[in-house]
Order: sequence, then structure tokens, then C-alpha cells
Amino acid sequence: MDCMLVMGGIIACLSVLVSMYSLRGKKNRRALVKSFKDKTLRSSKKENCQSEIATTPDILIVGAGVAGSALAYALGKDGRQVHVIERDLSEPDRIVGELLQPGGYLKLIELGLEDCVEEIDAQQIFGYAIYKDGKSTKLPYPLEGFQSNVAGRSFHNGRFIQRMREKAASLPNVRLEQGTVTSLLEQEGTVQGVNYKTRNGQEMTAYAPLTIVCDGCFSNLRRSLCNPKVDIPSCFVAMVLENCELPYANHGHVILADPSPILFYPISSTEVRCLVDIPGQKVPAISNGELAKYLKSKVAQQIPSELYDAFISAIEKGSIRTMPNRSMPASPYPTPGALLLGDAFNMRHPLTGGGMTVALSDIVLLRELLKPLRNLNDASALCKYLESFYTLRKPMASTINTLAGALYKVFSASTDIARNEMRQACFDYLSLGGVFSNGPIALLSGLNPRPLNLVLHFFAVAIYGLGRLALPFPSPKSIFIGSKLILTASSIIFPIMKAEGVVQVLFPITKPAYYKATHAY
Repeated sequence: MDCMLVMGGIIACLSVLVSMYSLRGKKNRRALVKSFKDKTLRSSKKENCQSEIATTPDILIVGAGVAGSALAYALGKDGRQVHVIERDLSEPDRIVGELLQPGGYLKLIELGLEDCVEEIDAQQIFGYAIYKDGKSTKLPYPLEGFQSNVAGRSFHNGRFIQRMREKAASLPNVRLEQGTVTSLLEQEGTVQGVNYKTRNGQEMTAYAPLTIVCDGCFSNLRRSLCNPKVDIPSCFVAMVLENCELPYANHGHVILADPSPILFYPISSTEVRCLVDIPGQKVPAISNGELAKYLKSKVAQQIPSELYDAFISAIEKGSIRTMPNRSMPASPYPTPGALLLGDAFNMRHPLTGGGMTVALSDIVLLRELLKPLRNLNDASALCKYLESFYTLRKPMASTINTLAGALYKVFSASTDIARNEMRQACFDYLSLGGVFSNGPIALLSGLNPRPLNLVLHFFAVAIYGLGRLALPFPSPKSIFIGSKLILTASSIIFPIMKAEGVVQVLFPITKPAYYKATHAY
């Protein structure tokens, strides 16, 4: 008990430091945004206003997924002439992008797109339930102080995207066109537009002062705009369970299984999505029945008994799909005339369902940065101005990116005793409730995107695990394992933070956005 009180005191002190850091960060952020806006407004007023050619949009967007559609609507509402080129405008059928965290829903409200989760049988999500070794704990989102409609949302990804496309296309100054972009159109290091093929195969060129690439995780344009270091730590095996009830209604379910997590969440009033994570880049073959056998013999026995029959039924139906899980830290090149957004720019393990929240947060920020600029034709000045975007996005993006990578490693089983102790400590820490669960869940949900807070909670879990090992009396073995546990925690989180940029993660306002860029143009 004394050990627990001491640890509680340590965590309380750390929380005070986080609060002080947050207040200072908010003031610095507001000052930086105001500085950029004032500077740009002054430069814009000096330019002569010239009428735009009717056929030339202000902004060209490649891709009309979640990011592209939301961006088109946001910029169209601001009066921009927007041309969107999407490879396929029919309803997508994906197995991810189905869970929008509450922080993402708040961004949807800011963009005026909250009605896009209506009329698609979307389900409200109020938190998570985590299972380990037959035990479970309920982790609600800390939604106190928010309006009653604020919660997570889960849905069929394609239905959500089609609603967003409809909203964007409803604006008279937004044009959605089906076509395949083949390359960026560059001249002397400046992107002037894109080359593309229409749905009829006709080769065309589209011009715009600013081209924003949002063509998803399989982007074929990102290589000229960023340094893509794509990692594939695992694959998802996906099924839909029909007419079954989750143990905790309107909650996502995470099973800390062997070898890695299993996810369940509703995607309609009658369907539950199941995602089975398999480490590595290969899964057992579907065609010869190996995958079905693996799911029945290895996975089925680890899921809650309430879902067992529906799980077996889904396997026997044979509608099993697989998808590699990609992660890619943001590493942009400063390219005049172009910008990357969404999964084309930055990906994280989908375990925490944070991708859409990051994308929508980026769009809110980009809209605010572009709002005072009426003339986008000075590509070099615009590129320099938008450097702030890559810095200001860090609190939200880096918190969710780092947490996704760290939790995947912690939640996966291991033969290393220290890793398994970290896994158990994380489950027990979250089970304590109060600040011990509210803090991490606020980070995961995008309601409190503070990277420093993430680091403090992560090491608080490690300290808690050390305390568990030391009770009732420390032994040489427990001290050895505890030391390994602290080293394991460091080896998990610091490489992820390094990929995100340590200084940018912890002190995002103090570091220039392109401090490591080497791209010549």
C-alpha cells in the first residue's frame, strides 16, 4: 500500500508538470499561428488582385477518400475553387477506417461534416473493454464536459466516404472528377498540377497554384514529396460477425491474445467487425483452408464466449479478408506548389483507430492556415509559410502515432519475461480507473493530445510494474526483471519518438519544421 501511495504521489506531481507545459504550449501555439497569419495577410495585401481563369482552380486535390473529401468541403466552404480527382468514385469497400475516435468527431463538427455519420447506421462508441487471461476491464472515454452527442462513431467506411463526397460535391465551387493521376507536373522544382487519365482513358493535365495529394496508403506520388519509410509490422485478418451482441454494448473490445491483439467493434446495428492481428507480413493461405484452421484452433479459444458462435459462423461463411498494417512517420520534403495529407503522408498501426482523427485534425489546421491567403500563386512563399503546418500538427499526430506503435508492442505477447510483465502492468494500470485510465484513454481518443503526457503515463506504467515486482519484498530476481522492464519500456517508446522527431514531439513550438530536410529544388 505504501508503494502504491508513493507511486500515486509521483504520478500526481508529473500531472502538474504536464498541465503547466500544456498551458505554455497553447499560448506559444496561438502566438505562432497569429504571427504566420499576420505576416501572410500583410504580404497578400501588397499583391495585385487578378481575376482567376475560370478553368483554373485555386486548389487541386488528388484523392477523395476521408482526407480528400473533407478537405474539399472545408476549402470549398471558404470560397476556394477546388478540383478533386479520384480514381474510383464508387463506394469503397475497406476493412479499416471504420472507427472514428471522439477527438476526430470533434474535428468533424469543426468542419461542419458531423451529419456525415447520420443515415449510415453508424454506432456511437463510448469507450473500450480490454480482456486478458479471462479478466476484463471497462475503459470509458472521459466525455465529461462535452455535449451529449460527442462520442466515438463506428460505421461502414464506404458509406461514410460517400456521404462526405456528396457534401463536397454539393458545393458549386467544388468539382469531383473520376480519373487516375499518373504524375505530378513539375517545372523547375515547383509543382504546377498533375497529369491524369479520365475514366474514358483520355490523357489530361490539370493546373492549380497548390496541389494537395491525399491518395491514400498506396500513394504513387508520395516519393517526390516525402521520404517514405513504410514499415509493415503485421497484417489484419478481417471478418464480419452478424446478429451477435458485444459483452459491453457500444464499446470497442481489445483482447490481449497470443500472439497479438484481436479487435471487435460494431459497424452497424447488426454487424460487428472482427480484426485478428497476425505479426509479420504473411498470413496463412486462405485458398487451402490454412487460415480458417488457424482461426478455429488458435484464435477462437481466446475470444469472449459471447462471441464464439458468431466467430465460428463467420469463418465457415468464408468471407475472410486480409490487409497489411502499415506505419510511416511523417518526413516531408519542402516542395513548392504541393502538399501531402492523410495516409499518403503519415500512417500508424491501426490498433488504436487514430488515422481519421489525425487526418481531420490536419485538415482543420490547414484550413486555418490557408484561410487568410487569397492569392496562392507565389509557390515559394506559400511553401515557406506552410512549414508551420508540419510543426503545429505534431501534438495531435505524434501523440496518436506514438501511442499506436507503443501499445501494439506492449499488447503483443512475447517470450521475453520483461515484455510480458510490461503487458500485465499496462492491463493492471488501466484497471485502476480514475486518472490511471482516463489519462491514457484521453490520449488514445484524441481528446487530450499531449505528447509529454503520453511519455509520463507510459513510464508510470513501467514504474507501476516495477512496484508490483517489488511487493511484498524485493528479491534479486524481481529487481533484475524490474530493471529489464524499465529498459524494455525505453526500447519501445524512444525509437518511435525518434522516428517522429523527439524535439518536435516534446517541444513542437520550438523547432523549425524543416530542420532536417535535404530535398533540393
